[in-house]
Amino acid sequence: MDLPLFARLRLPPELGDVHQGDCLELLGRMESGSVHLAFADPPFNIGYDYDTYDDTRSADDYLAWSERWMGEIARVLRPDGTFWLAIGDEYAAELKVMATRTLGLTCRSWVVWYYTFGVNCKYKFSRSHAHLFQFVKDPSTFTFNLDAIRVPSARELVYADKRANSKGRLPDDTWILRPQDLPEGFGPEENTWYFPRVCGTFKERSGWHGCQMPEQLLGRIIRACSNPGDTVLDPFAGSGTTLAVAKKLGREFLGFELSEAYAARVRERLAVIELGQPLDGAPEPLKSVPATQAGRRLKTPEAESAKPKKPGRKPRSAPR
Repeated sequence: MDLPLFARLRLPPELGDVHQGDCLELLGRMESGSVHLAFADPPFNIGYDYDTYDDTRSADDYLAWSERWMGEIARVLRPDGTFWLAIGDEYAAELKVMATRTLGLTCRSWVVWYYTFGVNCKYKFSRSHAHLFQFVKDPSTFTFNLDAIRVPSARELVYADKRANSKGRLPDDTWILRPQDLPEGFGPEENTWYFPRVCGTFKERSGWHGCQMPEQLLGRIIRACSNPGDTVLDPFAGSGTTLAVAKKLGREFLGFELSEAYAARVRERLAVIELGQPLDGAPEPLKSVPATQAGRRLKTPEAESAKPKKPGRKPRSAPR
């Protein structure tokens, strides 16, 4: 296959497209300090069946590779840039330490994305979360647009209090079992990001990539940590959600994808997207999830023993 012109001449990858190739090689062509926001959802090294990538590296190899591509991300970030990393349990701790201790980034937030339709497991609790790290180059200078990402407060969502601030509040970053039913889980010191995982039956589903991020989740990150016209980079484009959301929200964007087939599908997805198009998915998923207050309650031994006995009915004697 003939390489594209920018690859033959080693020119920087152009904005507004997904480029097929190895992210390390493509990142190496980018100018230092040129990206406002990078979002990376790399392979988790858990044996997932990708189109071309081998997700069964040794731990040492995976960590060495991660340090190389994360180092390139740190290099291409602007001094006021932000890097978001999505990662699973297996390597979350190592990559956080690597980003902060080795690469010199500052971790502003450690978000836990709690999702419904979790991955069913047989010998441990079913997986229903992923880690989202927010790193910045300079802890005193970075983009964070509070008003662009406000969510409903507990006063509005749980208590239906008319005194609730109509603008909402800053999202938190911990997970709880039924967010809409637990008032104390919505305090300003808490940390919930609740978005359903994009499952096969969802209208949002692209249908050809198994690890698709919800557009609303990327929308929160892009709105919060970039401004219209800023450059958003995704070194593992996958299904193209980061690029699709960036285009809808008026950001410059570019992505890298190792799989030729995936890259072609991402281009098809981007071709039908226009600036200002609404994001897929519910903007406030908690509002679309019914509360359980009026639901049928399970019978418990305590509740049964507390019931008054019917008149005229004698208790049975215990067998001898």
